[in-house]
Amino acid sequence: MKSKEFELSFFLYNKKSILIEWPKIISENILEDILNFSNKLSKSKTIHSRINGYNSLLIIYKLNIKSLEKEIINLKNLYKNKLRNLSINNKNWRIPVCYETKYAPDISYISRKLNLSIKEIIKIHSFKKYKLFFIGFLPGFLYLGKLDDKLKLPRKINPSINYNAGSVGIAENQTGIYPDVSPGGWNIIGNSPVCFFDPSHEQPCFAKSGDLIEFYPISEKEYNLIKQKSKNNLNYINELND
Repeated sequence: MKSKEFELSFFLYNKKSILIEWPKIISENILEDILNFSNKLSKSKTIHSRINGYNSLLIIYKLNIKSLEKEIINLKNLYKNKLRNLSINNKNWRIPVCYETKYAPDISYISRKLNLSIKEIIKIHSFKKYKLFFIGFLPGFLYLGKLDDKLKLPRKINPSINYNAGSVGIAENQTGIYPDVSPGGWNIIGNSPVCFFDPSHEQPCFAKSGDLIEFYPISEKEYNLIKQKSKNNLNYINELND
């Protein structure tokens, strides 16, 4: 059975890469389509790697592209012939978050702005499972969606200079996690004590696009205990999810 086909656009990104774009919306159906197509491309011996975004797939070849037109025809044919629900091993992750004010510098502002109590904000944010759409703009930054409409807020007009590693933020209909100290414009509602990115690890980020992420509230005492065990230990997230 074939999956739904979308109208795609193809662009030469550089001499070794082609960028494919899907409709410019955040959609789990589009993500599934991108990941299915990317999974099929993994069988190609001429492709070095693939990087997906919300509605795009960057294909990086091992060698320079000799004929863009020919390569696009090959990609279009492969896309039209792809099978639905190819084997993709997605995982469910439960991630601890401390929502106490000390770790949530914007939660009081969010409470006033949205006319919700802090308890309501925590309950809404930790109630659902989020789809991991892609990883960027920092190595290991998780873009998750969709956020409940009750928590929808724009990015900050004036970005903050210094977010702590593990900061959990919300912006528009997204939620995400800053893996390291960074400037940023999202509204921070908590902090997770686990390690999200380790460049020395074979798989630097524990999760991948298509995985499901679920947050669960913890106390400051639990936060400190996990922080000690998780420090520079990417594998500790696996222990929490065993």
